Amino acid sequence: VKFADDTAVVGLISNNNEEAYLQEINQLVTWCQGNRLELNVSKTKELIVDFSRKRQRNYTPISIAGTEVERVDCFKYLGVHITEDLTWARHTNSLVKKARQRLYHLRRLRDFKLPERVLRNFYTSTIESILSGCITTWMGSSNKKDYLALRRVVHSAERTIRCSLPDLRDIYSQRCRSKANKIIKEPSHPANHLFSLLPSGKRYRSIKARTNRMRNSFYPKAIRLLNMNST
Repeated sequence: VKFADDTAVVGLISNNNEEAYLQEINQLVTWCQGNRLELNVSKTKELIVDFSRKRQRNYTPISIAGTEVERVDCFKYLGVHITEDLTWARHTNSLVKKARQRLYHLRRLRDFKLPERVLRNFYTSTIESILSGCITTWMGSSNKKDYLALRRVVHSAERTIRCSLPDLRDIYSQRCRSKANKIIKEPSHPANHLFSLLPSGKRYRSIKARTNRMRNSFYPKAIRLLNMNST
């Protein structure tokens, strides 16, 4: 007996036409039935992201095997809290709460007069790893309040260890560049075509974005960072 966790289906509702979206769900249900996989409807959630000025709220309820799927305004997927408006306050608040719990252990280690190297290693593996988890997904669109809350945790750790620690924005930029370079080197990656060079062969073609949300998302941001390094 095997379980397939963290399965997600993404569908598009365009011009209030739910046909393509519902078809994606039906295809998943049919595929599971054909491969003898039983969907746990009680753990299945529906999250609708709608940025239209006149929000359409009478979407068709999703039903699987006669059971209606619960519709939520926030869902935790692979450790990231995704909300219906794609803001990251709830996610960053969760990270801050979890990281502050680890600060207590960092202070205890300091009280035992462990060397700075050990304290930094503990911070990197147990606190920074939490604050920077999936950082390429959410940091670019986080607001100043979210960033300052995260930064206060880093400041507390700096005071405890008595040394400077990497800024989360620097970690974000480094990981964006690293992830982008991996995509560029992998021709089979679905997003490889987004990194196309200009005729000069030195800079990448920018992605047009009409909103700040899109402009601050991973791909436009990664291309800007790569172009900054090429200048």
